[in-house]
Amino acid sequence: MLLEMSHLSKVYSGDKVVVDDFNLNVERGEFICFIGTSGSGKTTTMRMINRMLKQTKGTIKINGQDITDMDPVKLRRKIGYVIQNIGLMPHLTIRENITMVPKLLKWSKEKRNERAKEMIKLVDLPEDFLDRYPSELSGGQQQRIGVVRALAADQDIILMDEPFGALDPITREDLQDLVKDLQERLNKTFIFVTHDMDEALRLASRIVVMSEGKQIQVDTPDNILKSPANDFVANLIGQDRLIQAKPSITTVGQVAIKPVSIESERLVRDALTVMHNRRVDTLLVTDADEKLEGVVSIEAIDKYYRTDKKVADIMDKKVFYVNENSIIRDTVDRILKRGFRNVPVVNNDGKLTGIVTRATLVDIVYDALWGEEDDNKEDNSDQKADVLAKKDGDQ
Repeated sequence: MLLEMSHLSKVYSGDKVVVDDFNLNVERGEFICFIGTSGSGKTTTMRMINRMLKQTKGTIKINGQDITDMDPVKLRRKIGYVIQNIGLMPHLTIRENITMVPKLLKWSKEKRNERAKEMIKLVDLPEDFLDRYPSELSGGQQQRIGVVRALAADQDIILMDEPFGALDPITREDLQDLVKDLQERLNKTFIFVTHDMDEALRLASRIVVMSEGKQIQVDTPDNILKSPANDFVANLIGQDRLIQAKPSITTVGQVAIKPVSIESERLVRDALTVMHNRRVDTLLVTDADEKLEGVVSIEAIDKYYRTDKKVADIMDKKVFYVNENSIIRDTVDRILKRGFRNVPVVNNDGKLTGIVTRATLVDIVYDALWGEEDDNKEDNSDQKADVLAKKDGDQ
């Protein structure tokens, strides 16, 4: 067991109980989200893990070792930590910020520089950003650096205290996707504090719901949505979260349809033929093993279809996609809130397995809201989306 928290309590002067008999075992590679109202004890619990706060009672063990037997400074260097205001040092370059903990751990300069290059590549920022200062980056870029800085020393546990709370919705969703991708790819264990149920549902492998210092429910997002422990949890979830409105449809793979695609080594003129025959204005691009590589539009093809260029030469490599095991609600949010007409679907190996359309997802949510099929046989998904968007804005 990577992390064991047993009978934790935190009591301040005046007998103010902030955390009351908290118990949780965390396996390596889990993504745990603490959620609750203000004052529920979620941040206090997380900060006891790296001894920023000392528990009044109970024990915390990492890899079987009681943290009270560890040097607190050395302990904190073994645990990544990301806070809402990022905490980048303004007088240090991005390279120096990323390698701050590795430097304290006596890594060589060469090893630190290589690590900085690896980390900035993970967040799709150019290498020359390493020599810039935080003030020269946007807020979202700074937050990306804050995330990889927490991973730079290869710590097993990463603590994140409402890291995206101050960001705009689009940047926030991008960073949520980044964090989840890095966590899964690097097999790190995240303890993530949030007040946003959508964020918890999207990111967590297990959610810990807290109120007045107590654990109310600890379970997977699916189980919490299906069976909230009490009215407090049900109210925290909210009636608008409709993932279980159709219990038989929970994953993207269940509603994906066959995609129209082309291999990247095919000529541009071939892509035009496929587009014409299939009556589409974009094509998804795969490699010979059917792994998704990008997307190509009719506008790009129009410029080059008389040349001998390959699709790989003109495709856009930045294509948003979802895993076939992603829950429907995540994809609904992305399409309806961000305006995607459709989203490619891939399996765990990155192979293109389908595509999920805006119209399909709108119909699922629409039916869940009103409980019946629309009598109008015309394709009115855009009208439905307007209704849903207005409903979402009214809440």
